[in-house]
Amino acid sequence: MADKKKVTANPAKRAGSPKQLEKKAYEKELRRLQVELVQLEEWIRHHNLRVVVVFEGRDTAGKGGVIKRITALLNPRFCRVVALTAPTERERTEWYFQRYVAHLPSAGEMVLFDRSWYNRAGVERVMGFCTDEEYKEFKRACPEFERMLVRSGIILIKYWLSVSDDEQERRFRARIKDPSKRWKLSPMDLQARARWVDYSEAKDKMFKFSDIKEAPWHVVETDNKRAAHLNLITHFLKQIPYSDVPHEESFKLPSRQKRKYSRPPKASMRMVPVRYEVV
Repeated sequence: MADKKKVTANPAKRAGSPKQLEKKAYEKELRRLQVELVQLEEWIRHHNLRVVVVFEGRDTAGKGGVIKRITALLNPRFCRVVALTAPTERERTEWYFQRYVAHLPSAGEMVLFDRSWYNRAGVERVMGFCTDEEYKEFKRACPEFERMLVRSGIILIKYWLSVSDDEQERRFRARIKDPSKRWKLSPMDLQARARWVDYSEAKDKMFKFSDIKEAPWHVVETDNKRAAHLNLITHFLKQIPYSDVPHEESFKLPSRQKRKYSRPPKASMRMVPVRYEVV
């Protein structure tokens, strides 16, 4: 009798395995998720929720890219992105969390932090921009600060975007070659590359004291940027229960005014030259 052939299941078709998407399918799924984000934003506004989303990770991990995908269709009046520069001399004398508190959301708002107070546990710690005592105080204060935010009613969600050393190297070199991306490179970014192990150690220590029950860290692998966009947005949508908000107002267009009015000719205006026509 012939030996029975061993049948190996296709890993891509196992229950719970990731979906394999081509670019066109990715764009279609991204659009669907972005429409869901609009519904979530309306829910946040309707119920006066306050939402804070923190995005952290190594340089080139894709924080800016995923934030752009999240905000693409959202109303900027109710969804704000906060990306602070280095603190001023005045801000260095303030309570450490003070300049971040100024950007927290009011009722019906969502704020996305492209880097946050965790600078103290990352770049400041590794590069020596804070003292040992300041770092120790941050370790004590940070969990309590976040618990205080949650107790006040703020929904706090934290993402760590994880990129491998090989992929970070590739992205750094791509930025050097691409004039449109060179602005993303700074001396600090290059130091971060040189101190890969120091940053890894700092991140692991940060997780130990800040991965709290009230505001846990969610790690997203980002070597595949498109997959990261879909994975993170899908996860985010599940963090806040929502449904369609009823629209009581009518969307029927009102009749346009029929009052006579002669508008000035275009020749009297400074018109932008028409140099392109898209067909």
